[in-house]
Amino acid sequence: MIVAFSVAPTEVPNAQAEMSEAVAAAVKVVRESGLPNETNAMFTLIEGEWDEVMGVVKQATEAVLAVSPRVGLVLKADIRPGYTGQLTGKIESLERHLTTPTL
Repeated sequence: MIVAFSVAPTEVPNAQAEMSEAVAAAVKVVRESGLPNETNAMFTLIEGEWDEVMGVVKQATEAVLAVSPRVGLVLKADIRPGYTGQLTGKIESLERHLTTPTL
């Protein structure tokens, strides 16, 4: 499965400084998980089996909870048992369609 998620504090004393610090702590959890992942301006994507991915999302959320008593979590999942490498495979497929002339 691939999960796209965003986790951020909703209550912090110094919103500018601590929000980015809390998000960085969450991304660090994801990167240290060893699972395929990427982070962009809006979401962090992580790929793996259900329990391991959800465990990492929970740990990332807990990292943000360490800074804020209230946290917002947005999550979207593509659940496709038996498939791996889709974090890059989906983009490769898209690029093939973009570079192949249509008839």
